[in-house]
Amino acid sequence: MRKRTEPVALEHERHAASGSSSAGSAAAALDADCRLKQNLYLAGPGPAEPRCAADAGMKRALGRRKGLCFRLRKILLFVVGLYVAIPFLIKLCPGIQAKLIFLNFVRVPYFIDLKKPQDQGLNHTCNYYLQPEEDVTLGVWHTVPAVWWKNAQGKDQMWYEDALASSHPIILYLHGNAGTRGGDHRVELYKVLSSLGYHVVTFDYRGWGDSVGTPSERGMTYDALHVFDWIKARSGDNPVYIWGHSLGTGVATNLVRRLCERETPPDALILESPFTNIREEAKSHPFSVIYRYFPGFDWFFLDPITSSGIQFANDENVKHISCSLLILHAEDDPVVPFQLGRKLYNIAAPSRSFRDFKVQFIPFHSDLGYRHKYIYKSPELPRILRFPPLVQGIPGEVGTRAPALSVTRHLKEHEDVSLVPPFLRPARHPGDVPGERTRMPAGQAEEALADLRRPPPVAGSTGFCGQRGGRACGPLFLLLPLNLRSCWEDSDRAFWPSAS
Repeated sequence: MRKRTEPVALEHERHAASGSSSAGSAAAALDADCRLKQNLYLAGPGPAEPRCAADAGMKRALGRRKGLCFRLRKILLFVVGLYVAIPFLIKLCPGIQAKLIFLNFVRVPYFIDLKKPQDQGLNHTCNYYLQPEEDVTLGVWHTVPAVWWKNAQGKDQMWYEDALASSHPIILYLHGNAGTRGGDHRVELYKVLSSLGYHVVTFDYRGWGDSVGTPSERGMTYDALHVFDWIKARSGDNPVYIWGHSLGTGVATNLVRRLCERETPPDALILESPFTNIREEAKSHPFSVIYRYFPGFDWFFLDPITSSGIQFANDENVKHISCSLLILHAEDDPVVPFQLGRKLYNIAAPSRSFRDFKVQFIPFHSDLGYRHKYIYKSPELPRILRFPPLVQGIPGEVGTRAPALSVTRHLKEHEDVSLVPPFLRPARHPGDVPGERTRMPAGQAEEALADLRRPPPVAGSTGFCGQRGGRACGPLFLLLPLNLRSCWEDSDRAFWPSAS
């Protein structure tokens, strides 16, 4: 019995072994041939399994997705880390904030030769170099009135310096941060002012353009003072006006305050797109939006500005300025908010230092799109700034001939002839004593100004400093005829009554 069962058992073992080997070979075959495996699953009741190639593709896609998520996570962590690190970096290195304020390393346009202003269309402009301090050199442009452009051809620096003694007024232009004196919008403004009969003197502060030196608020102010004194030494009694734009308004008020303290004020101060002080400007600048609500914003970002000696406190300076002030600001200014210009005007207007001088704020409607640096495009600007013609024709030697001098002398001897632009004329009302320079109270000025805005619009112009289809710009800001008798004569007497 045992003998018979043993072969049977051995046979069963052989069958089991062969079965297991066949099963293993079948499994190996299934693994080797995915089509066989796919067909087997398709034949069964269960769901179909993806093909081997598709499965491998899915694995690769999943791997790529995980890699992308990992990289995005790294980028996000880097951005967050940088966002948090920048405030600490600025706090530890205040010089970075000074660089961001001045932006003197940004030279736009790049490929211009500042020694050749004629390449920018200024063919009646001379390039100078002045040295206010040792190791400091300033690049200066002097543009003569456009009526002299033919006479200016081929003239040397001495001729241009002598031209400052002519009977035409002079504007010292102080530009803002970034760029140079050859910036496109600045050149266009020089052309407008020159066409109105002004000499335009502008320069690059130390560290800007081709000027040599390290920028600072004190240094910029001293540069402007040096150029102003250089102009006054050559211009005689000709009126000199200071025009500051953007950051240049801070330099302008610093300069004028210093001039008033030494009792040599300019004839007027013009501020285009001004701010109140650098702290408020930095807080409202578009670049500060992402940090404006960052905890400790003032401590991280504003205090380093002060510790760097940068203040540009226009709101404090205007309280110590004793000359006529004109503020120009566009409502759609994205760099210096319109509200800061209005706030500066509200600080200056009631100041005792302006008791005998006119303070005006002229807004430009946002529909015009003048933004931060295109007010020069306004058709109202020539009316605001134009002087009556002092010299008839083109003088042979820059206004030094006897006919030119006699015309100027004759005009100055007649009280009915105004030799100052409208924005400089003192506001008056019927209660004033004839001949006394006073300023109209704010309430009465607003009522009178509302009446003065009623004349019909001038053909081809905008409305009140910007509103298309609106009223014409009021006589406060218009060029009046030489005898001060116009179609608005009756309402004009409320501001400028005759001396009789």
